[in-house]
Amino acid sequence: MKLVTVYAEATPNPASMKFVLNNYILQEGSVEYTNPAQCKNSPLAKQLFTFSGISGVFITANFITLTKNSDVDWYELIPILREFIRNYFQSEEPVFTGPSEQVADEKIERTKTSSALESRIIEALDEYVKPAVEQDGGAIHFKSFEEGVVTVTMKGSCSGCPSSTITLKSGIENLLKQLIPEVSEVIAEAE
Repeated sequence: MKLVTVYAEATPNPASMKFVLNNYILQEGSVEYTNPAQCKNSPLAKQLFTFSGISGVFITANFITLTKNSDVDWYELIPILREFIRNYFQSEEPVFTGPSEQVADEKIERTKTSSALESRIIEALDEYVKPAVEQDGGAIHFKSFEEGVVTVTMKGSCSGCPSSTITLKSGIENLLKQLIPEVSEVIAEAE
């Protein structure tokens, strides 16, 4: 049996908590479930939704971000969820029982990129923005670039976060405008 450690880390979104593991769950991409019906291919996500108040499960790299309803207190949930996640991974049960469509969609999106400008935008997001967003328990993905406007999708703790609009406009948009003068605006779109 492998040793698994899990610690909880607060995110800027008070409704989300990041649970970090000492090993990788996904080597590439991310998966987000916003309701139990979407969890057909993930026994882990399906079980996480059975906990009282859990309304979202986001899985990427070496962490899981859980989103809760406002009527549940993290103080009570954190020790229970940490122990459940640790035991789940120590038992080596599968996280996914089939390919994740969301992970596959992200790979397809990258290969569809046709212009050098879009490639520069994706590289800037990957190098400068993605690590900071992941640190906060979320993910950002390039969706499109049209007439100066970069459209991204935000997942995990960033989805619905009160401060995500400020981060998007003051941080991400300003950075991309400096690095790539063709960028005039950055907007987030729901998937």
